Amino acid sequence: MRKERGRRPKKKVCGFCVDKVEHVDYKEASRLRRYVTERGKILPRRISGNCAKHQRQMTVAIKRARNMALLPYTIE
Repeated sequence: MRKERGRRPKKKVCGFCVDKVEHVDYKEASRLRRYVTERGKILPRRISGNCAKHQRQMTVAIKRARNMALLPYTIE
């Protein structure tokens, strides 16, 4: 019996590395909004495609933006 082999999905590229971003800024709410679900949750690395370094910076930036009321905690 032959095992079915599925196609591997295309590797996602870190959007911050492509734009050569040194540090993710919490004031760029429009950019950070792409990495938050409609329920207000932060997207994980495997879905967002970010590298580990920028994912950590992005998470801190989203939390700071929420604290400064630039991003909502939840979206109702």
